[in-house]
Amino acid sequence: MHKIMFVCHGNICRSPMAEFILKDLVKKCGRENEFIISSSATSTEEIWQGVGNPVYPPAKRELLKHGITCDGKRAVQLKAQDYENYDLLICMDSANVRNATRILNGDKKCKIKKLLSFVGSEADVADPWFTNDFETTYSDIYAGCSSLLKAL
Repeated sequence: MHKIMFVCHGNICRSPMAEFILKDLVKKCGRENEFIISSSATSTEEIWQGVGNPVYPPAKRELLKHGITCDGKRAVQLKAQDYENYDLLICMDSANVRNATRILNGDKKCKIKKLLSFVGSEADVADPWFTNDFETTYSDIYAGCSSLLKAL
């Protein structure tokens, strides 16, 4: 069983996109029984009184353009115990790596990775909250998830 947690700042754009892209990829190749896939945030900015915001509408629309739904997903924050509960904690950018490492009390087992490292790049997945380029973000995340799946 592969337990994967995707991590970004708010858990309303990039990490839920990665969660549902990878879920779609493993379903299409008949390997969904082999995976537990989720996503979380390093911040609480999208979580109010314990209730997370849903996936940001433009991110949801980009997923739908590719036949992927994310209905019911709400932002949650990364917790220290997630380190023991997941095999990989895959971050979208360098700031996510720093913040996740702090939340998780370090990375003794080298479980924290950047998504694009799976395509041989140390680049960040650009945050479409700021760029408004959800198509490029989708393409980068899809490439990273495809390479991750091949590696597993």
